[in-house]
Amino acid sequence: NQRREIAFAYERRAKKDMISALKGALSGSLETVILGLMKSTAQYDASEIKASIKGLGTDEESLIEIVCSRSNAELMEIKRVYKELFKKDLEKDVCGDTSGDFAKLLLALVEVGYLSYALFEAGVKRKGTDVKCWISIMSERSVPHLQKVFERYKSYSPYDMQESIRKEVKGDLEMSFLTLVQCFENRQLYFANRLQDAMKSKGAKEKVLTRIMVSRCEVDLKKIRQEFKAHHGKSLYQTIAEHTKGDYQRALLNLCGGDD
Repeated sequence: NQRREIAFAYERRAKKDMISALKGALSGSLETVILGLMKSTAQYDASEIKASIKGLGTDEESLIEIVCSRSNAELMEIKRVYKELFKKDLEKDVCGDTSGDFAKLLLALVEVGYLSYALFEAGVKRKGTDVKCWISIMSERSVPHLQKVFERYKSYSPYDMQESIRKEVKGDLEMSFLTLVQCFENRQLYFANRLQDAMKSKGAKEKVLTRIMVSRCEVDLKKIRQEFKAHHGKSLYQTIAEHTKGDYQRALLNLCGGDD
C-alpha cells in the first residue's frame, strides 16, 4: 500500500506513470522484483498465473505452486482480481490450458477454494486410484480437518500420505497432490523447501526465488525464514547472499528483512 502511495505521488509530481518509468530504468531480475512489488499480493499471483498459461505451452510448475499453495481466502481474492485485470474467468483459462485429472483438480481448487485429501479406500487399497475421490476430498475439506485425516490415514495404510501419492499418481497430478499435502501439513515449510531447492546449485532459479520472495514478503516470510533456518541449518538471508549478486541481491535481502 505504501508503494502504491509513492506511485501516486510520483505521478502527480513527475506527470508520468511510475511503472513505465521503472520499466525504462531497470532490466532483468531486478526489474521483475521491483515491478512485482508494485502489485498487491493477489494482483501479483493473478499475473503470475496468467504468465504461466500464456502463449505456447504451460508452465505447470508455477501454476501448481500458486494454485495448490494458496488458502481459500487467497484463491477467492485471486479469482476476483484475475477477472478485473484480464476480463476473463480464472476457471475458464485454467481449464482451457490444462487437461485430464490435472485440470479437474485445479478446477476443483479454484472453484471451491478449500483444500482437502485422499483416503486409503480410494488409493493404496484398490488397483487403480480413484482420483475423482481424492480430488473431491482434497478440495472440499478444511485444513484442520485434513490434518486429522492424514494422521488417521497412517493407521490404515503402510505408507504416509506423501508416499501413497508417489506410488499412486505421476506427472503434474503427482506434483499437485504433493504440494497440497505439504501445504496442509506446513505451508511455510513448503515455501522454505522450495527456496532451498531454487538455490541448491551454484546460481539460483531466479524465477522461483523472485516469485516466492515477492508473493510472501507481506504474508508469512518471517515464518518461512524460521522454517528455513530450522530445516536447512543456515539462514535464508545467508543463502540468498551466496546465490545472488548485485542490485537483485540487495533487493531480495531487503525483502528478507534480517539474518536469523
